Amino acid sequence: MAKKNSSKTSHSLRSQVDLELLEALLEPDDATYPWNPADEQSENYFAQLEQQFQLENVLDEELTARSQIFYNRLDRLWSNNLNSVYYKCNTKNSVLANLQKNLQADFAANVPQDWITAIAQKAAEIFNSGQSKGEQLVRCVQSVLPNWGTDDLLVMARPFAYAMRSGEQQNVNSVVENVGNREWTNLSEIEKAKVSLAVAYHALHELNHFQKET
Repeated sequence: MAKKNSSKTSHSLRSQVDLELLEALLEPDDATYPWNPADEQSENYFAQLEQQFQLENVLDEELTARSQIFYNRLDRLWSNNLNSVYYKCNTKNSVLANLQKNLQADFAANVPQDWITAIAQKAAEIFNSGQSKGEQLVRCVQSVLPNWGTDDLLVMARPFAYAMRSGEQQNVNSVVENVGNREWTNLSEIEKAKVSLAVAYHALHELNHFQKET
């Protein structure tokens, strides 16, 4: 008896599934697709569908083209930026190398190399800082004269600062010649300060010359 009821239930379920499938096939929404190619509306339907596909293809092609243009522009901007950074860095290194070379040629016999290097590096760093000439001179020598106060160095830098502002050429050789051929360690602190300021003045003068050439 149970088997018979089970068979009836299975048959009922299959019938219900068949009815639902038939209803789905006969629903009005089905009319949106032209099942009959001979129908008059079929031609319009397929024409609209083809136009839609063509429009999508055009949009895809335009998107691809615009994307390529966009990425090309990014590549150019990135390349230009890298070249600009490289140019500035390379130019700065070249100027500093030439500055150190010139200072070594003029002062190596009287001033320690590490002092010349430190003054040259600081001069290249603060040359376009917008500070006054006296302040620039003082900043150039403060790293090698840590025991000197800023006000005292500004007083000693006045002749060089005045020459820089007025455009007059300060004779730095006379300052160096005053120390003669004595060893650097035998010089007084005032003599070292004067010579260091002379090197700083010469460094800033050289940088101004380099800038005018470029």
